[in-house]
Amino acid sequence: MYQYDFYDKELVNERVKQFSDQVARRKSGELSEEEFLPLRLQNGVYLQKHAYMLRVAIPYGTLSSKQLMTLADIADDFDKGYGHFTTRQNIQFNWVELERVPDILSRLADVDMHAIQTSGNCVRNVTTEAFAGVSADEIIDPRPIAELLRQWSTINPEFLFLPRKFKIAVSSSTQDRAAVRTHDIGLYLYKDARSEQLKVNVMVGGGLGRTPIISKSLKKGLPWQHLLSYLEAVLRVYNRHGRRDNKYKARIKILVKTLGVDAFAEEVEQEWLLLKSGPTELTQEEYDRVSKHFLTRKLKTLDISPYKQHYAQDKDFAQWVSTNTHEHKHHHYVSVVISTKPGPHNPPGDMSANQMRHVAQLAQTYGFSEIRVTHEQNLVLPDIAKNKLYELWLTLKEYHLASPTIGLLTDMITCPGGDYCSLANAKSIPVAAAIQEKFDDLDYLHDIGSLSLNISGCMNACAHHHIGNIGILGVDKNGSEWYQVTIGGKQGKEAQIGKVIGPSFEADAIPDVIDILTQVYLEHRQLDEAFSDTVGRIGLTPFKDKVYQRNDVEASL
Repeated sequence: MYQYDFYDKELVNERVKQFSDQVARRKSGELSEEEFLPLRLQNGVYLQKHAYMLRVAIPYGTLSSKQLMTLADIADDFDKGYGHFTTRQNIQFNWVELERVPDILSRLADVDMHAIQTSGNCVRNVTTEAFAGVSADEIIDPRPIAELLRQWSTINPEFLFLPRKFKIAVSSSTQDRAAVRTHDIGLYLYKDARSEQLKVNVMVGGGLGRTPIISKSLKKGLPWQHLLSYLEAVLRVYNRHGRRDNKYKARIKILVKTLGVDAFAEEVEQEWLLLKSGPTELTQEEYDRVSKHFLTRKLKTLDISPYKQHYAQDKDFAQWVSTNTHEHKHHHYVSVVISTKPGPHNPPGDMSANQMRHVAQLAQTYGFSEIRVTHEQNLVLPDIAKNKLYELWLTLKEYHLASPTIGLLTDMITCPGGDYCSLANAKSIPVAAAIQEKFDDLDYLHDIGSLSLNISGCMNACAHHHIGNIGILGVDKNGSEWYQVTIGGKQGKEAQIGKVIGPSFEADAIPDVIDILTQVYLEHRQLDEAFSDTVGRIGLTPFKDKVYQRNDVEASL
């Protein structure tokens, strides 16, 4: 993983000092809340229902064991003993005291971490998939490009006060596991078939929230050397034309939709002529400087016969392997996914300080002291030898971290919702818990197969409910919490927005609604057809008819 140099350390340490002074001036009354708001947001500090929340950056979702240990210590020393991992590969602490935030930031700086630009109208944390660098279907490791983007966008004065927040995601696998098409800018990296040169397909205008839009192609075949200058042109056009009079219409997706992608692309090209081959042009030397930190490890050829024997003889182990491991480039290794959703008692995405310490120690013992955060709010140990896999699984079971449900219905993406967030219309965590209780039969979950279920507490769609195979959105009706259901959404290169099945439901009805939807799917699916493909083939009607004809499911008419 990338190691901070002198300049990185100085930048982060100076930001800690700067924010410490800003907090002191806010506490003394020298700064009003209105003046302090943009300052705290660009340091990842939100004011929620009950306390301040601090969002810590985990660039492209990569952590060292030492860093995860520090996050565990922060959870114990400054919060209530846990942290919440997000869909954008960050971690949030929901119960921090404002005057202690500089101390947290200082603790983070000691292990090369920060909270810079995890909020505010700026370029946010750059994300990629959790299996970057190790996945068997990867074309090229996207992390060096993600790191170059991080360095370019961090405290770049031209892009610190954009019309609205700006998110970038990068992918370079045959499957998109980074939700690239729901970002303001999405980048697909590939190698040109003739020249073997690295090139980029640039997508623009994706985003969920109040107006969900799947991104459109902006430029194909961009040589990687021009990436920063081209993105700078995109951001300049956005900065110039993006609306600042209405925050609900300020994202780049609205600008692209209003102008049309062709007109937007033409203006970007004109701006790019002024920047191309300028100081932001990337060189091989610069790429090599960063990429040396992401060199592929020299993995050994192993005797995996014990693994094969355990796989054949232990059904529970085999079941866990089928759901919780990902194919590695080296066939004697796998990537292991650790679920943060072992059952109804654990809010999705939450992990206790002790659990974090366990994972950090396991990464040291069985891996290379590296951990990844997934888009689905789980953790990954990227390089695990197959001959150590059974031993690792037994240890995970002891720590209650071996839930064999990755990719299944109960592997839900869930925002903190109304329990914490002042923007939420409804609670998300109790609904997730009720669904976990309803679907506690592992055999049935495996019969259903891969199915994504996302729950958002409001239209901001922090849990990406629009692209869940089943999406649940909390809505307010005359002061009461109700839940709107969509089906047919999916992420990936063929991402699509789910469709509302009808009137919303009370919270108590949601588990039964999900049960009915899955039953209809099982009744109509063909062979191994995915949920959203079944919805696309048969339409909404069979699902709606079954859901709304049930007397014990009351909908708001």
